[in-house]
Amino acid sequence: RVRKLQPKAGSLERMQWFTFTNVVLAVFALYLSHSAYTFYEMFYPENCSPKTDNCVDPYARENDQLELRLYISKRRTRDPSDLALVFEREGFATADIFSETLNVTLPKSTRQNGTLFAHILAAKKGQIEQPGYTSYAIVPLTQYAPKEEEIISLLSESANASKPDDDVIVSHWRPKLRVHLMTPTIAFSASKGYPGELVGRVFFTSNQKYLPILYVDELGIMLRHLKAIDANLTEMPLEIQYSAISIGKLKMWLTMQKSLELFRTLGFSDKDVDEVKGIFVDTNLYLLLLTFLVSAFHLLFDFLAFKHDISYWRTRKTMAGLSSRAVAWRCFSQFVIFLYLMDEKTSLLVTIPAGIATIIECWKVTKAFRVSVSWHNFIPRIKLGSITDAERESEQWDSQAMTYLSYVLYPLIVLGTIYCLIYVKYKSWYSFLIHSLVNGVYAFGFIFMLPQLFLNYKLKSVAHLPWRVFMYKAFNTFIDDVFAFIITMPTAHRVAVFRDDVVFLIFLYQRQ
Repeated sequence: RVRKLQPKAGSLERMQWFTFTNVVLAVFALYLSHSAYTFYEMFYPENCSPKTDNCVDPYARENDQLELRLYISKRRTRDPSDLALVFEREGFATADIFSETLNVTLPKSTRQNGTLFAHILAAKKGQIEQPGYTSYAIVPLTQYAPKEEEIISLLSESANASKPDDDVIVSHWRPKLRVHLMTPTIAFSASKGYPGELVGRVFFTSNQKYLPILYVDELGIMLRHLKAIDANLTEMPLEIQYSAISIGKLKMWLTMQKSLELFRTLGFSDKDVDEVKGIFVDTNLYLLLLTFLVSAFHLLFDFLAFKHDISYWRTRKTMAGLSSRAVAWRCFSQFVIFLYLMDEKTSLLVTIPAGIATIIECWKVTKAFRVSVSWHNFIPRIKLGSITDAERESEQWDSQAMTYLSYVLYPLIVLGTIYCLIYVKYKSWYSFLIHSLVNGVYAFGFIFMLPQLFLNYKLKSVAHLPWRVFMYKAFNTFIDDVFAFIITMPTAHRVAVFRDDVVFLIFLYQRQ
């Protein structure tokens, strides 16, 4: 006879704690702790003490008078015969802030789809011509990028005109140049060296003091800032902005710049990289850190919602109490949004998750309608499963709710489509179709959430809903509310964020 062993109460309690969700939460807590320590080390590095080590001090102090010069050249290499001085500023301190706009004369080769580079020199006042005492940086003033796609009115005669090739790569002008000098408040240890992020940017004088660390911010230049160079224009405006930068921010910017270069080697396009750069451009440092923290929680809740959503639908055997039409609508709307992102050539960082979400929503439809596929002589046959009496009752209320909504929905769709066709410009008829559909998804997505509310009201129950998934998505919705006014996004998408709040609050009321 086999004797069954009962687990001890303590071991059973430990097993209940050792779940997948708790492991994910523990890993997330360790990740936040490590990130906080990394940021602290980045912004508060250890300063060298002359009592215990040989220190490398800055050559230029905070109050020393400095000099800045900007030359332009058709070559990246430093050739004195090809340099042309376009800007000079003397007698400023490291902590000063100034800005100046000037017109730069373009060489003929640059106007003919060529390149142009900025050669920037910084040194103590009066020493900029002395070898070994000048900081030097070279950055491009031009960038090759595709021409902006043309949009047309589909009902005008120009809609049938031949369009130029939008895929051609042409030279574009960078209208801003942001120059920074690191605040000289730290001495480096001669034995430990300087931070690894500054490799290639720290240079020394003959008496072993480091020169002003010059940094030109290329993260702030995005594709939307570029201006196509017209061969008929001989001058282009250039805004030069100067300010100091702390060692912590400089290290973070250089780390991000290296990461973006890695993105390019992995096959990401300039537009993909642009989406990441947009997080850091013109953003307050504290707001940037808050964005990082909230984004981490957003990612955590997204992952947990995804995990529990899959578990819920995988074990779901009946659609009683659930709106099958709402499931089908979510699948259709997610597919339309995916096509819209493809048409707009949105970053892969956004398009790939949208594609995965589309596949998941399609899988939910097969579960909701019990779709099965059988093959007969290599020909697929699709079958729908039978429904129970409880599901038939839910379908009845679901159908009644959709009938009421159709009285409002269809006229609004027709009127909105006609308005867009007359007053809005598009790249093509396909683009018009996709934009009209996605506007309908954003505008009427709220309406398609109402059948589930109506179903809950008629059945007097919400026990059939995946509440754990709703809670995770609710946390993300409230996070989206905060950033709807901070992050640039289409108005329709911003309204859609607050739309979800209303539905969730009604769900909470129905649960009482």
